[in-house]
Amino acid sequence: MSLEKVVFGFFVLLAATLNFGFFIGDISSPELHNVYELFAAVVVSLIATVLKFGDRTQIGAVHLATSLVADLQLIAAALMWAYATQISSAGLDAEAMAGVVSLSGGALLANLVSVALLVIETTTFHRR
Repeated sequence: MSLEKVVFGFFVLLAATLNFGFFIGDISSPELHNVYELFAAVVVSLIATVLKFGDRTQIGAVHLATSLVADLQLIAAALMWAYATQISSAGLDAEAMAGVVSLSGGALLANLVSVALLVIETTTFHRR
């Protein structure tokens, strides 16, 4: 068993599950979406992206692309949350929360593609 592959798989799955945990719930209800969970999803997603930089295969390139998409959307969601809570006079209302959750939903889709790629890559691996 390769420790590198275990760590890689751990962070890919953790990024997806944290993102899912934030995403689930009424899209416009700020009480159901924890800012710390969004922060954790961003951090773990960035770690997963860094771990994907070393792979030079075609599937590795697609892994990296999915991570970059997830990072971009999660960072945009975090910035939208920060804008709504710190700058906007309306505050974190239903409209702003819907935008944050929608962006995290896009990141979740990218994370699910990454998990699917990981499963496909694992099942097609042949020992030599």
